[in-house]
Amino acid sequence: MPVRFLSVGDRALAVEFGDAVDRGLSRRVLRLERALRAARLAGVVESVPSFRSLLVHYDPLAASRADLEAAIAGLLDRDADAAATTRLWRIPVCYAGELAPDLDEVARLTGHTPAEVASLHSSVRYHVYMLGFLPGFPYLGDLPAGLALPRRADPRVRVPAGSIAIATSLTAIYPYESPGGWHLIGATPVRLFDQARTPPALLAAGDAVRFEPIDLDAFAAIGRAVADGGYPLDSVPMAP
Repeated sequence: MPVRFLSVGDRALAVEFGDAVDRGLSRRVLRLERALRAARLAGVVESVPSFRSLLVHYDPLAASRADLEAAIAGLLDRDADAAATTRLWRIPVCYAGELAPDLDEVARLTGHTPAEVASLHSSVRYHVYMLGFLPGFPYLGDLPAGLALPRRADPRVRVPAGSIAIATSLTAIYPYESPGGWHLIGATPVRLFDQARTPPALLAAGDAVRFEPIDLDAFAAIGRAVADGGYPLDSVPMAP
């Protein structure tokens, strides 16, 4: 599919690379975002990556839509700054008790035991495709095929903060209590979004995540450390 440029009102331009959730498309989106930041084009205010496109907000008094499209077209598939890095995060998750209200049902629907669901879910290094829905809410792929399920037929009014959820080919972490229709199979005591932190969102598009299984006692202990500001998150830099 050829790259498309679409106006989004008079202050934003969408650069679309395709129509699927695909890591190859995501790499192109994120490569363009890095190149755009490095280019520091006049009038560009902010860029927001999604699964298949990059939304570029701009000041129409500082740049025309036509000039911006031409400049961005010149950046397509350009090698990004070699110094740019993303991070691999190891996030503790408890797949037990009240923290995993849908685990037994997911096991039944997928033909696994609850322990096998937890083992499969934590066996993958996930790619952060984008943030959305809530501040810091990461859409992570790709879920093992044996765990793929449609969203719940009866969404919850309240999903606890820290809940680990799955739906379709994705998994996610709820940073705040909110409504939600995904299957809840565990929870993390880690805060995904903290306004006192710089940047406030823990994860960024292009990062990777490994889930580390913990028991209920460890969940409680880490939760206390997080509340006291004394829990160091485990992450390492990696090439984008």
